[in-house]
Amino acid sequence: MKGKKTDIQNPELWEFPMDYPMSIIGHEGEHETLLNEIKLILGSQFPEFDLASIEVKPSKTGRFHSARVNLYLTHAEQVNELYAALDNAKTVRMVL
Repeated sequence: MKGKKTDIQNPELWEFPMDYPMSIIGHEGEHETLLNEIKLILGSQFPEFDLASIEVKPSKTGRFHSARVNLYLTHAEQVNELYAALDNAKTVRMVL
């Protein structure tokens, strides 16, 4: 593995610019905290992103919440910075 665990490992496979849908899975019972933390991260890294477009849904069992977003990315460094910020977020369990 090259670089940090949040870095793109095969940049040649990515084509920019691109729409990039993702789901951010949060810990049980932290719906509002997860949403606030995601808004802070996305608001700082993607100022033009419409924060109201974030969809948050509970899992079937209710143990987790998933925040779905669709981002417009223009270069690989945006992906690396986004995954690093989400990796450091306390309420984020997984990113898909």
